[in-house]
Amino acid sequence: MNHRMFYNPFNLLFMLILAVILSISVAVLFLGVISTAFTRIGFSWSDALILLLVSLLGSSVNIPVANLESRTPVVRDRQVRVFGITYTIPFQETIRTHTTLAVNLGGAVVPTLVSLYLVLACPGTLRFCLAAILLVALVTNRVARPVRGVGIVTPALVPPLVAALGASILVAAFQAPHEFLFATAYTGGAMGTLLGADLLNFGKIRDLGAPVASIGGAGTFDGVFLSGIIAVLLV
Repeated sequence: MNHRMFYNPFNLLFMLILAVILSISVAVLFLGVISTAFTRIGFSWSDALILLLVSLLGSSVNIPVANLESRTPVVRDRQVRVFGITYTIPFQETIRTHTTLAVNLGGAVVPTLVSLYLVLACPGTLRFCLAAILLVALVTNRVARPVRGVGIVTPALVPPLVAALGASILVAAFQAPHEFLFATAYTGGAMGTLLGADLLNFGKIRDLGAPVASIGGAGTFDGVFLSGIIAVLLV
C-alpha cells in the first residue's frame, strides 16, 4: 500500500512573513508602473504619486448631484459577478424608489482634470484627442453592460487597447510629434471610457435599481482609471 503524506515544510510565522513581503512587493510594483505612466504624459514623480493617491482614495468618494426617480425597486445587499469580477452592491435601507446620481472623484473628476491639463498644455493634440475619445466611446458603449443594482460595467482591457491602437494610428497617419502619442492615448482611454460607458448610457441609469449610480464609479472606475494608464503604457 502506498502512503502519501502532504505537509507544509514552513511554519505559520514564516508563511505570514512571506505573504507580507509578497504584498508589499506587488504594491511597490503597482505604484511604480502607474507612476511611470503619469511621468510619460509629462508629470514629475511626485506629481504622479499624488495623482495616484488621489485617484485611489477618491474612488470611494461619490459627490451627489441629483436624485432620479427609479421605475425599478432598489436592489439591496447582494453580489453580482460580471466579466470575472465580483461586485458587492452597497446596502442602503430605504423605502423610497429613487436613485442618487453622483460623480466619482477618482473615476471621473481626476481623469477629466488630467485630460484637460494635457490638452491645454499642448493645444496641438486637441483634434487627436477628440478623435481618440470618439473611437473609444463608440467601442466601449458596445461592450458596456448595465447591471441591475450596480450600474454600468465595462471590461477593463478593451478601452485601453482601442485607445492605444487609435492613438498610434492617428499620430502615425498625420506624422504628428511623438509626444502627442501619450496625451492622445491617455485622454482617449480615460474620457472615451467615461463617455461611452456612463454618459451614453445615462438614460438606463434610473432603471437599474441601484441605490447610488456613480458616474466614473463602481464597475466603471477600473475602466476609466486603468484605460488611460494602460493605454499610455502600451504606446
